[in-house]
Amino acid sequence: MLFRDRDDAGRRLAERLQHYVGRSDVIVLALPRGGVPVAARVAESLRAPLDVFLVRKIGVPGHAELAMGAIAEGGAVVLNDDLIASLDVPADAVERVKAREQQELERRQQLYRRSAAPPSVRDRVVILIDDGLATGSTMEAAILALRGLGPSRIVAAVPVGAQESCARIAAVADELVCASVPEWFNAVGQWYDDFSETSDDEVRRLLNARR
Repeated sequence: MLFRDRDDAGRRLAERLQHYVGRSDVIVLALPRGGVPVAARVAESLRAPLDVFLVRKIGVPGHAELAMGAIAEGGAVVLNDDLIASLDVPADAVERVKAREQQELERRQQLYRRSAAPPSVRDRVVILIDDGLATGSTMEAAILALRGLGPSRIVAAVPVGAQESCARIAAVADELVCASVPEWFNAVGQWYDDFSETSDDEVRRLLNARR
C-alpha cells in the first residue's frame, strides 16, 4: 500500500475505525507533528474532537532518526535498553538527549496549546494516531503516559507499521488498528508519495479547525 500523503493515509485509516463513528466518548489524539494531518482526517470522519499528545523521540547521538527511546507529557519514559547496550551509548549521553527533547516537548506544549490545559481523557476512548510505526518507541511512551490518566480504552491507530513494532504496540494498547503491515519495512516514509515535514503552522491550523 502506498499513500499519496498523510491526508490520504488518514482517509484510509478512518475506514478501519468506523465502529467508533459518532460516539460521544471518543477523542482522537495525534502524535505531532506527522500524526496530526492523519488524525485530523480520522477525527473528521468519526465526528470526534482532535488534540495532540506530546511525545519526543530520544535519538541515538549522531544518528538522530534512530530511536533509542521516547519521552511523553506526563513524564513517561521508554528506553530501548538492548539498542543502547548494543551501540554502547553512555548513560550521560542518553540523559543529555532526554533533557534536550524535554525542552522541545515543553516548547511544543506552549506552541500548540498556549495556556489551555490538555483535554481530559478520563473514562474516554482515546484513539492515538501517528503517521506510521517504525520502532514504536514514541507510540509506546504515549500509551504508558495515557494509562495514568484513566481512559476507558486506548486504541493505537496508524496507516502503516513494521511487523515487530505492531506486535509490540498490540501488547500494550487495548486495540491496534494498522491499515498496512508490510512484510518488508525500512522506514515509514517509503510508504508515502509525499512525506514532507509537517510544519508547526499546519499543526495549529488543523487543531484549531477541529477544536
